Amino acid sequence: MADKIATRASYGRALVELGAENPDIVVLDADLSGSTQTKKFADKYPDRFFNAGIAEENMVGMAAGLALSGKIPFCSSFAMFASGRAWELIRNAVVHNRANVKICASHAGITVGADGATHQCVEDLAIMRAIPKMTVINPADDVSARKLIKQAAEMNGPCYIRLGRAACPVVYDEDVNVEIGKALTVREGLDFTVIATGIMVEKAMEAAELLAAEGIQIRILDMHTIKPIDKEAIIHAALETNGIVTAEEHNIVGGLGSAVAEVVCTCAPCKMAMIGVKDRMGESAEPDQLIEKYGLTGKDIAEAVKSLR
Repeated sequence: MADKIATRASYGRALVELGAENPDIVVLDADLSGSTQTKKFADKYPDRFFNAGIAEENMVGMAAGLALSGKIPFCSSFAMFASGRAWELIRNAVVHNRANVKICASHAGITVGADGATHQCVEDLAIMRAIPKMTVINPADDVSARKLIKQAAEMNGPCYIRLGRAACPVVYDEDVNVEIGKALTVREGLDFTVIATGIMVEKAMEAAELLAAEGIQIRILDMHTIKPIDKEAIIHAALETNGIVTAEEHNIVGGLGSAVAEVVCTCAPCKMAMIGVKDRMGESAEPDQLIEKYGLTGKDIAEAVKSLR
């Protein structure tokens, strides 16, 4: 895990590759192409790139029209603006019309860092998964991000893909088998299960090493698809281990923890704990400082696992 790559950079690379493979791929951006990395696509395929300006609602409306005309549009902005400002258009123009639009939102979570609370979106997974029939994806690293983005291009239907600003460790080899809607087993274990998403997968791996030193073996599931969530993997974890800890760089209200709890309480009740942002706003600081302050470290996950004993 020596390499660190931001998943927004993975997005830029995937778009260029998709553009070469499929002439129907088009990309829209809300005047943030340098930050979202869509500039790479714009430089390569300028006739298929549209800068909507600082007007996210218009961008999504344009994308819906392009999708209904047979194109496969990828819409890009910061998570705060894509999921916040444009929510009504995503709901009504895209999902209600079953338009094949991919909303790819970068700069999600508190690891946006110094930009502070106004730009640190910790609500996007909740508000996107609340939209009927919306697929919601949160990759863990560069490899899984590129694979999931390409799968999103192949599927017919709207989806939301959460991407990060900060460089994060590459946890997977290129040959990893990652599939939309299927949790990825990162580590086997029968004592407890940690279900993590996004950058918290790597933190769960850190927790596993800390716990192994104490004789506790945990199963780690990368729940990269928040919706549709892999119910079967959750039920197996609830029945086969002694409890579940969820880990997300997102508000614990409405995010991964809530989604897992919905499955657990209806299908296989078990002990649970949730690691995430505890229903509060972000603040300005370096990403590592915020991870520590908000209790999102590997040590925090390990302590949550031990609390279930």
